[in-house]
Order: sequence, then C-alpha cells, then structure tokens
Amino acid sequence: MTLARQIAAELLEIKAVYLKPEQPFTWASGIKSPIYTDNRITLSYPKTRTLIEDGFVGIIKKHYPQVEIIAGIATAGIPHGAIVADKMNLPFAYIRSKPKKHGAGNQVEGHIEKGQKMVIIEDLISTGGSVLDATAAAMREGAEVLGVLAIFTYELPKAKANFHKAGIELQTLSNYSLLIQVAKENGFISAEGLALLEKFKEDQENWQMK
Repeated sequence: MTLARQIAAELLEIKAVYLKPEQPFTWASGIKSPIYTDNRITLSYPKTRTLIEDGFVGIIKKHYPQVEIIAGIATAGIPHGAIVADKMNLPFAYIRSKPKKHGAGNQVEGHIEKGQKMVIIEDLISTGGSVLDATAAAMREGAEVLGVLAIFTYELPKAKANFHKAGIELQTLSNYSLLIQVAKENGFISAEGLALLEKFKEDQENWQMK
C-alpha cells in the first residue's frame, strides 16, 4: 500500500474526514461540499501522527534536501511543522494568517535569516489562499520558500490556479481522488455515494452556495 493510500485510510478510520455525499456540508467559503476535514484530530492518534510526520520528512529529504528552516501555518500547521523540524533537527517558525494587532505586530514568529531556505507545513489545502498569503509573509521576512507541504488537498481547480500563479510548489501526502476510492473500497460509502463524490470533483461550481 502506498503512503498516500495509508494516510487516506487513516484519515477515514479516525474520522478526521467525514463524507456525506447525500447531505453536503457548507464550508465557510460558501461551497456546499460532500466532504469535511478536520486534520487537527490526527494529533490525538500517535500511529496516524507518526505516519504523517515521517511522510513529510521523506518528501523534504527527497525534494528539498537544501532546506534550512521549517515553518508551520497557524494554527493547524504549527504542531505538525514543529514535530517535523524536531525530527530533522532544524529551526522552526510559524506564520499567522494576519499580523498581530498588539505588541510587535508580527505575522511571522521565530528567527529567519535573509535567504534562508524554508519549507512550509499546512494541514489542508482548499483554495490555497490562506497558505499563499502566509507564504508571501515569510518571503517578505527574507525566506526563500522551496515549497508547501500539506496532509490533504481537496484538489479544487482554484487551488491549482492559485499556486501556479504564485509560482509556489505544492506537495500533499494524500488527496481527494484517492481518498474517495479508498472510502468505497473500505465500506465508508456506497457506489452511489462515490458517484456523487466524483461529480463534486468534476464540477464543484454546481455545488456552490450562491
């Protein structure tokens, strides 16, 4: 079994991912979606957590061996990023969605050297907007961002377009297409549910709340 399949199976098993194709969730963005993800729960399961962090470390060593600092996106990316940084004996920083409104007004917390090569850790990619805003903040602080890693992506076309426009590489441990197949194989959804989930991937615009 591939790592991506293992992680998809774990996310389903611990209920970090909920699938309700017949009664869609409404995301904060207004999109009506048959899937809801809460990857924060992965921290409560050592087996799943270790699988995720080792997966991140493997990608970094293979694709970004020149990395000098790990950063996590507040809030869900912070613990995963900190664990990865610890496993790799690297400095760690974290990035808020917006600068603080008090104190020093920092958006990036931690010491970053100018030109320091950074990999950013996030838990979930929907449209990619928030993580790319955070990436821009890190770059303003002088970091050279090598790439963004995330546990899971909904594979929304908007996210692909946003990362392409920003010129930032994205890699994820698992993804929507694979997860719904694993869900069908493991009995989490019916054949009819799978068809609805596949339809969402093909035409998300028709699921949006107007």
